Amino acid sequence: MSFAKSALALSLAACLLASQAMAHSMNEEIDHLLGFIAGSPCAFFRNDVAYGGKEAVAHIKDKYQYYRNDIHSAEDFIALAASKSMITGKPYLVECDARTVTASDWLAKELAAFRQQP
Repeated sequence: MSFAKSALALSLAACLLASQAMAHSMNEEIDHLLGFIAGSPCAFFRNDVAYGGKEAVAHIKDKYQYYRNDIHSAEDFIALAASKSMITGKPYLVECDARTVTASDWLAKELAAFRQQP
């Protein structure tokens, strides 16, 4: 019986290590999100002013550098650098195909999709 338990434990450990090896690192996730924004044809609204993807990324990268020590996950990155104005508190918005959503929701959806990729 203890052999079976040991084999099961080793099997579970191997599965856990395999799934961790397939997971993306925080930096990979953030780099993906930055590339996603930069390559998007959507309009990004910050304090009611529209920007293109490349302009939005430039601003978000600046905020990322500012909050770098407080960012420990892609979710932190979204919350601190890519979701709202820290001065006015207004959420960033993304307009695509005549539909407007918050940048935080838009990026969270893309992050979830990216995490499903091997």
